Amino acid sequence: MFEFFGLSWETMTLFEKFYWCIAIPSSLLFILQVLLTFIGSDSHDIEADGNPDLSIEHDTGIDFQFLSIKNLIAFFTIFGWTGIICIDSNLSIWLTILISTICGLLMMLLMASIMYFMGKLTENGVFHLSTTIGKIGTVYLTIPGNRKGSGQIQIDAQGFRTIDAITDNNDDISTGSIIEVVDVLNNDILVVKISN
Repeated sequence: MFEFFGLSWETMTLFEKFYWCIAIPSSLLFILQVLLTFIGSDSHDIEADGNPDLSIEHDTGIDFQFLSIKNLIAFFTIFGWTGIICIDSNLSIWLTILISTICGLLMMLLMASIMYFMGKLTENGVFHLSTTIGKIGTVYLTIPGNRKGSGQIQIDAQGFRTIDAITDNNDDISTGSIIEVVDVLNNDILVVKISN
């Protein structure tokens, strides 16, 4: 096979060699990229401080990204192979360049669209404190009365959570008391009252 390729390489024009030199390396990169995506090696572990449930409130998924490394690899793969097919079909140089460029751009558009719509399909797991209003929970750490300090409550809201809370009650609300969430203050802390 290599002998055949070596012989045909000798007879190729510079224009044909150009397309082969783009098609083969970009195809290898494309295959490697696909394999790494399936094994999950294209994602990295990221450490972040703070409460991720509260800090990521305006995440709308992946933006439409036409220019990316993955899209460029796809462009050159399709560009190269389309050019080789056009040359084998005896099309003119300019028509070959035009067709292969259009096909490469269409592949980039397709890849960007797939990534965009896959990002929109992900479940929105963002937790908003406002969803706790009206819910019943228990006091985990005593909550001082008249907003003199904060305590903590435990509540079932998109999973079991421990959240800071204050109260307008005159008396402290002790650990283990049943409470109801009545408001959210500064999108950061819950205002609670003793549940009736």
